Amino acid sequence: MSRTSRRVTFALLAVLAMSAAQVDPVSAATDSDHDGLPNTWERTRSLTKPHHADSDGDGIPDGREDADHDGLTNRQEYRAGTNPRRADTDHDGIRDDREDPDRDHLRNAFEFKAGTKPRNADSDHDGLRDPREDPDHDGLTNRREQKLGTDPQQRDTDGDSWSDGAEVSVGVDPRDAASFPAPPIDPGPGGVPTLPGAPDCSIFPSSNVWNTPIDWRPAAASSATMIAAIGLDRGLHMDFGSYAGYGIPYNVVSSSTARSTVRFDYDDESDHVDYPIPWNPLIEGGPDSAGDRHVLLVDKDACRLYELFDARQISGEWRAGSGATWDLASNDLRPAGWTSADAAGLPILTGLVRYDEVSVGVIDHALRFTTNHTRTSYIYPARHQAGESNSASLPPMGLRVRLKAGFDTSRLSPDAWVIAEALKRYGMILADNGSPWYVSGVSDPRFDDDVMHELEVITGRDLEVVDTTGLVNGP
Repeated sequence: MSRTSRRVTFALLAVLAMSAAQVDPVSAATDSDHDGLPNTWERTRSLTKPHHADSDGDGIPDGREDADHDGLTNRQEYRAGTNPRRADTDHDGIRDDREDPDRDHLRNAFEFKAGTKPRNADSDHDGLRDPREDPDHDGLTNRREQKLGTDPQQRDTDGDSWSDGAEVSVGVDPRDAASFPAPPIDPGPGGVPTLPGAPDCSIFPSSNVWNTPIDWRPAAASSATMIAAIGLDRGLHMDFGSYAGYGIPYNVVSSSTARSTVRFDYDDESDHVDYPIPWNPLIEGGPDSAGDRHVLLVDKDACRLYELFDARQISGEWRAGSGATWDLASNDLRPAGWTSADAAGLPILTGLVRYDEVSVGVIDHALRFTTNHTRTSYIYPARHQAGESNSASLPPMGLRVRLKAGFDTSRLSPDAWVIAEALKRYGMILADNGSPWYVSGVSDPRFDDDVMHELEVITGRDLEVVDTTGLVNGP
């Protein structure tokens, strides 16, 4: 037999030996000194004393020793089936800590760090291979964590209060505590984030109730009743996603955009101005939608918001159910009792979840949500109702709800975490009739729909109504 053949044969035998030696540590032979190593294995493999947990008396238990300096402890070598006294058990030129016996693209050393089994590609038998698992729920798979050098069992490897996934998503180093995401870009007047495409316009002043944190306010006395009316066990649903037709889009226009006169079904509560509707505007649900057909328009030169409900073009003429307009630099509300493009008489744009905010890790405003049964009354900042009964057990338009402070958001992926944290700090405002706990947003191909579904674990039991007494626009 040639020298090369001998080497190949030896390597094959070594691999077979490793497989045979792979033993479940729970069902291992007697471990007299409780160091995690079976007596027989200590005598024949590690050459340590089976009746003495620290054979060489150096203060390190035998199970934690690394005699061959290959990065694997004796305990790990026992579980991996490798030789604790040889750094390269099978003589293939790859150290034991870097071997991948189950071919799942995770090295032995990393598998132990992640809590997976180095000789089983699906350690927990859940149908998801170990490299695709995310044990610390930071939005990074085991394989990605191995590549980046982050800790698969720590959501925040560098301890800077930002999850590894959130840091990676914006291009900063999750292993460096001095490297972390910057605050949202393009702050408008008063520090309020602006809209992409309209950098000189804030989405209402910082003193506007939409932009005011409510996490410190007490819960309303009617909280339990209102939450039960909307749904205790029903989960939140993000009413938007990656699909272009799912969500409420907006249009950025300018002073040069042609103006159109719009005829309204609810004429006496609509703003009679010329609306800057572009030639082919983005309409909620698409041009052929049978839904609400909202059209949102932001004039980036005048910093003015225009919104239409049930917008459609018939024989070259624009018609809509209702229409409203706001000065984005002002806190002025609609006249009392007036609707807008929303049943509550509120602006829609300011309450939408937008990817440009989610991607930088902060949403600085309340969100918009719907439910199916509402009261025939409204509370500030709402200006209009579309309810079915005056029963005090039903929620009024303008109701503000938040995620309870004690809800653990650490298991959510980065994008879902940003939304959940906004729900804690700013909450959400009931703005229209629709499905219970449906949260509105802008469709964007960068949203991961599976990640948005993570928020469905939040049910009515995790929410509470905020006491907004005295919360009004302005200083």
